[in-house]
Amino acid sequence: MRCVVLSSLGIMQAMLPLAFAAGASGKTFVSLGTATPGGGFPVYGEAVAATINAIESTLEVKPQNTKGSAENVPMLEAGELDIALVQGEAALEALNGIGRPPADLRILFAMYATPGMFVVRGDSPYRSIDDLKGKPIAFGAKGSGLVLLAGYTLDGLGLDRDRDFEAIFLDRAGDGPEMVLNGKVAALWGGGTGWPGFTAVAKAGGRFIVPDAEGIERIQARHPSLKTLTVPPNSYPGQTEAIVSVGSWSFILARPTLADEVAYRMARALHKGEADIARRLPQARETTAVNTAAAAPRRELLHPGVLKYLQEIGLAR
Repeated sequence: MRCVVLSSLGIMQAMLPLAFAAGASGKTFVSLGTATPGGGFPVYGEAVAATINAIESTLEVKPQNTKGSAENVPMLEAGELDIALVQGEAALEALNGIGRPPADLRILFAMYATPGMFVVRGDSPYRSIDDLKGKPIAFGAKGSGLVLLAGYTLDGLGLDRDRDFEAIFLDRAGDGPEMVLNGKVAALWGGGTGWPGFTAVAKAGGRFIVPDAEGIERIQARHPSLKTLTVPPNSYPGQTEAIVSVGSWSFILARPTLADEVAYRMARALHKGEADIARRLPQARETTAVNTAAAAPRRELLHPGVLKYLQEIGLAR
């Protein structure tokens, strides 16, 4: 059984003996698509790979940078990646066929909840989302699902991301914090706990801006798939109070042809390694089998190998 993505050698590699393709160790290689350097996905992907590789000796997960969720979905569909990280709105659009044909992809594991927020400099005069209207805002990397989350959130408030703001899209997620700190943009949009871009600005005294309670009600009335999510106190430097916003769960998705046995082994390793991955990356403490079973929009979207494992441990029927 192999899960090796073919390179430009294409047909030649496909003709090689299985043992060679799996490597001298006999391990099954699994390619994991993340995103552009400097964002949360590459850091999370490294933690996932390290955890699985340490627990499941028959697998070697290999992370690789991509342009983010917008590229990961078609690469999975084309079989160019085995598994990939996909932000919540991008996953829901793909799986439900919103604005495109439904993607034949399956959920391997829930990653973490992603509440959307803006961060500004500590000395910024801006205190609300309305204050940011007409200002230059870094909405993230071009292929990031966080850009989609911004669109849904602002639409729920009666705002248009591209019309009501001077929207700036980045080539690298890691460029955003410096743009805030040097005044090139008024704010950076992002999401989740432990997100590197937020951490960088927060260390320099940054503040967060989110919808108020009435705004959250308006957003959810228009986009009920967005959930009320809380960022616990002290998730970022200087953040002493909880932050409440809207967002969704991001997922590790798998290509449709990923072997059931491989998906089963990865799910088992992630479950057994829950404490390990949480030590490697605090935000990954939400990467649990319980959350995977609860966050999957529909049972049939779980990969069959994952479903088998969840059934074995009593989390699914």
